[in-house]
Amino acid sequence: MFRTFRGGQSGGWRVISISPVTGEPLPFMPALSVTDSEAISLPLVPSRNAWRLVGAPSSLRYTERAEKQQLTAVQAGLGRLEATSAALIPIRKSQAWWELTQEERRRIFEDKSHHIASSLRFLPAIARQLYHSRDLGEPFDFLTWFEFAPAHASLFEELVGMLRRTEEWTYVEREVDVRAVKEVLSA
Repeated sequence: MFRTFRGGQSGGWRVISISPVTGEPLPFMPALSVTDSEAISLPLVPSRNAWRLVGAPSSLRYTERAEKQQLTAVQAGLGRLEATSAALIPIRKSQAWWELTQEERRRIFEDKSHHIASSLRFLPAIARQLYHSRDLGEPFDFLTWFEFAPAHASLFEELVGMLRRTEEWTYVEREVDVRAVKEVLSA
C-alpha cells in the first residue's frame, strides 16, 4: 500500500504553511490531499500547480521489541475526529547516514538521540506514521505524517524542536515542514 501526499489546489487539508527547515523548499500549494492506493500513479505531465510525494509504510527498522511494545501500548491511530491539525515532514538524510551500518544508525537513532524514549511522552496526543520513500526514487527518504488536536499544537512544536536538536538530525540535508488543518464541510 502506498500513501500519496499531493500539494495542489484542492484536497481534504488546507495548507497553513510550507517552511524549508534545511535544503530546498517545496512550492506553496493551498491544499493537501492524502490518499492510499495499491500502486503509485505517476503524473502524466509535470505540473506547476501541484507536487506529489509518495511513500510506503514499512517495518520498524531501528526499534527493539520492548520499544515497539511501549509504542503500541500508547500511540493513537490516525484519523481521530479531534485531530484536525497535521504536519507532513519530508526528510532526506545525507549519504554519510546511509553509509553507516544498520547498527551504527540504531546507535545514533536511539542510544545517542533517544528518538523513541524521548518521544513516548508525546503519545497519544500526537499520532504519527512514517512512510519510506528512498527506495521508490522519491526526492525524500522519509515522509512523516503527524495528526493532533489544535490544543496540542504547542506539544507538537516541543516534539519537533527536541528531535531537531539530536545528533540524528545532523544527518538531515533536506527537510520541509508542511502544516495543514482539516477541511470541515458544513451541513
